[in-house]
Amino acid sequence: MPADADAGPKAVVLVSGGLDSATVLALCVASGASCHALTFDYGQRHRVELEAAQRVAQKMGAADHRLVKLDIGWMGGSALTDARIAVPHESSSGIPVTYVPARNTVFLSIALGWAEVLGAPDIYIGVNAVDYSGYPDCRPEFIQTFENLANLATRAGVEGSRFRVLAPLLHMQKQEIIRTGARLGVDYSLTMSCYDPDATGCACLKCDACRLRAQGFADAGINDPTRYR
Repeated sequence: MPADADAGPKAVVLVSGGLDSATVLALCVASGASCHALTFDYGQRHRVELEAAQRVAQKMGAADHRLVKLDIGWMGGSALTDARIAVPHESSSGIPVTYVPARNTVFLSIALGWAEVLGAPDIYIGVNAVDYSGYPDCRPEFIQTFENLANLATRAGVEGSRFRVLAPLLHMQKQEIIRTGARLGVDYSLTMSCYDPDATGCACLKCDACRLRAQGFADAGINDPTRYR
């Protein structure tokens, strides 16, 4: 059942529908916080993740869940938003074409605004600096810098409140993330990580996200509930 929206300290949790964000939501719920889940419809091609986010937030007891339409896909520049760019099915060096320009900066900015209105001191995000595919906005330096910005650029920060941007998975291997979620009762069959799923929601098992997910379950010794095509 959803938690009482007025119970415990409030937190805003970014929930994409993927494995990592589901684990972060579970950690937030376990902390006793009233978890306000935030999902973005940002023009992503893999739109089945939006349905996954709704399933995850409902099943895991979020006090509230907002699905925000914030289309940044019009600018292109990423295989996740631009149909003219193919989702790669092999590893590459450098920052991959699945990087979405400034995505986490935009998402955290919206989360910060909601957190200030809610009076929520904590913002949770499921970024990972180990299995992060080379994305620059998944690094610890970015998280710390955004937290500094949050406390500089808000009325709450100026008046003495303190925001924290929490990334509890930042230094965890994928198998550690999965084991942590399993201990907390996360049903990973509800989640979607694939960048290139088919029309029925089956994962490709070829993109970076699929490969990291499948290897993580194998390394954790836990059955992978993902539907692959």
